[in-house]
Amino acid sequence: MAAIKRLDPRHGQGIPEFLKEITTLSHYTHDNLISLLGFCYQGDEMILVYEHASRGSLDRHLNSPHLTWPQRLKICLDAAKGLSYLHDPRETHQRLIHCDVKSANILLDDQWNAKVSDFGLSIMAPANEQQSIIVTAAAGTPGYCDPQYAITHTLTKESDVYSLGVVLIEVLCGTLCFTHSINGDIEKNFVRTWIESYKQKKLNDIIFKNETIQPLDQISLETFSNIAYRCLEESRKDRPKMAEVVAQLETALDNQDFSEWINLRIDYEEMGKTVESPFNCSFKDEVRKLLLNGVLLKGGKTVIRSNDLYSLYISDVKYSSTTIIDLSDK
Repeated sequence: MAAIKRLDPRHGQGIPEFLKEITTLSHYTHDNLISLLGFCYQGDEMILVYEHASRGSLDRHLNSPHLTWPQRLKICLDAAKGLSYLHDPRETHQRLIHCDVKSANILLDDQWNAKVSDFGLSIMAPANEQQSIIVTAAAGTPGYCDPQYAITHTLTKESDVYSLGVVLIEVLCGTLCFTHSINGDIEKNFVRTWIESYKQKKLNDIIFKNETIQPLDQISLETFSNIAYRCLEESRKDRPKMAEVVAQLETALDNQDFSEWINLRIDYEEMGKTVESPFNCSFKDEVRKLLLNGVLLKGGKTVIRSNDLYSLYISDVKYSSTTIIDLSDK
């Protein structure tokens, strides 16, 4: 199976974009970048052959009731890893600014692994420069494009960070960041509204919800929303590096995995009856926070979760006779 892209010069897909795609995907290889299998240039025909991403692009799945939160977080993490590889070069390759990060350019394979695609607007920059600033006529997609571009007419690696931040919020809310008018123009952009919801601590009002999937853990939500908001900072210097985005998304995914695992095995109401200082276990995020430090049970028994997220230590409590639970074998 392969994906075939036939370029159309009438839609801005000319020889420069064709050659840039070939050059980029020939030099940059990563598990989270789409792979180029071959190309054809004959007469007026320009054709690119890619690996087949069977599930298509992320924008088609934002409101899917079948996509769980661990899968959603993993998709975001994969995309960030691909971009981090481009931004933080090792050995000989030059830094690459994608310039058109959006959910439509994040492709998904049959295992829901995400791969960044479409490098027709990408720009190479010197690897040893602290700030890669490129003056360019190329612009990203409205709704995703760094607002500083309209002011400075420059794109930087921080512009990619902003665009990924928009994608993160799209995944969180389960919808595209804009609506179209009848003639195809952007009618409404939701990014500012989403930022205000974050500032007012009203994310639970806009987060994607579906009764078929387990809700997003509140600790994961806090970690995920914090890094997404920082990506959307107005000032480029205040935005995180892509490597930090990767680290924070890994933490959010770990927390969600642990939350879903522990919810299957702990009776929170029963646990609430056994602790020395009773608390309301309907707030599972509070229980999770307590488990991080250990909970003193009646009779001096304790429940402790180790900091490495791989073990849960339990001593003679009603809901489990297991002394040590290994979380790594999931």
